[in-house]
Amino acid sequence: MARYELLNNVAHKDLRVVATRFGREFGDDVGMVPAFATEYAELQREYPLFLQRDHATDEYRSVALLGFEGGENLFLQGGRWNAAYLPGHVAKGPFLIGFQEQWVDGELRNEPVVHVDLDHPRVSFVEGEAVFQPGGGNTPYLDRILTVLHGIHAGVEGGKAMYAAFDAHGLIQPITLDVKFNDEAGANLTGLHGIDRERLAALDADALHALHRAGFLEGAYLLLASTYNIRHLMAAKQQRLRTQAGVA
Repeated sequence: MARYELLNNVAHKDLRVVATRFGREFGDDVGMVPAFATEYAELQREYPLFLQRDHATDEYRSVALLGFEGGENLFLQGGRWNAAYLPGHVAKGPFLIGFQEQWVDGELRNEPVVHVDLDHPRVSFVEGEAVFQPGGGNTPYLDRILTVLHGIHAGVEGGKAMYAAFDAHGLIQPITLDVKFNDEAGANLTGLHGIDRERLAALDADALHALHRAGFLEGAYLLLASTYNIRHLMAAKQQRLRTQAGVA
């Protein structure tokens, strides 16, 4: 059960976060995590990226595939996350953006503020990265987290507009991943969507210019490029199966 509090350097002066270990005890054993448009350039180098449709809101969101089962994260290896880039959803740890009414330039606005989940498994008061310096200032770790949260916030808002534009141009298509790892094991993943390469190539100049001007065309190509990482994910799965079978 989450227990959120508005982060401040008085109540949370001794707060620490276990940020460099990974595993089941921290909730890292998941098959996919949210992916944000602002981190596509980094994510697409290592993770397959897809879209999912939220049937409650009829909106799309993007995800990074980590494994071929619900609780399978093939990037976890002996307490390490075996990738050069850590997805923002994981890197943010127990922190998140909330909103609070504040007076800004004589106007009452909902301004983004940082909250912390004190029941998050990464929260500690005895080990890990300090959040505040002894004098109350931010540590370099907290400054990095603030950058991550800013990217997530911008990615959520920008992503909604981008996916709506993709949908309006008919670029989103359902994808089924039906893969075989060996003669006995395979996986079939449904509910995923991706960019229709042929429809993208067939767009006229006005449509392409509109997507480019909005900054969305690059996102479409990054989503397409990321799908090549499925091969690396399959290789990691095959290696894990061989290890489990006791075969080097």
